[in-house]
Order: sequence, then structure tokens, then C-alpha cells
Amino acid sequence: MRPKKTRWVKCAPEERCFKPLCRPLSKLKSVYLTLDEFEAVRLACLGGLKHIDAAKKMKISRPTFSRILTSAHSKIADGLVNIKAIRIEGGCCKIERRRR
Repeated sequence: MRPKKTRWVKCAPEERCFKPLCRPLSKLKSVYLTLDEFEAVRLACLGGLKHIDAAKKMKISRPTFSRILTSAHSKIADGLVNIKAIRIEGGCCKIERRRR
């Protein structure tokens, strides 16, 4: 299997875990969203970028971006529908440093 290409993210999320209020974290199952999935959602859903433009920002191909976004949507839906904590961690990412 080919190694994954490094994906570039603008910034790490301030919060790394989101959970329903109805249960303590210790009693919840979790869904794990990678940093690149978080960045894909941020760019496409919050930023309103087209997939090709968002893929360029992450320095990956458009089909790869679409697969990452589809995976993220599936995990977020699983967390919301099945009352799971959504944790953000991992992925083969590098955080882009701001230029001065």
C-alpha cells in the first residue's frame, strides 16, 4: 500500500472533543475524526470552498479531498445520530505556519 501524502491544515482545533450533555464521557462511545477530516469540513462546509480549491489549500488531489470529506461527514453523522463523543486527533497532517 502506498504511504499517505502529507495533508496541510491551517490550524489545529481549539477543542479536541465534543460530547452530548446527556451522559458522562466515560459512558460514551467515541468517533475519531482526523485533523485532515476536520480541515476538510472547515474548508468545504464552513468556508464554502469548492472541492478543487479546498484540495489545493490542503495540497492534495480533488478526489482525495472528496474521500476525506465523505469520511468526515459519515463520522459526524454517526456521532450525532448514535449519541457518541466526537474526538479530533491523528492523521498525517502538518500545520501550516503563518507567513509574515
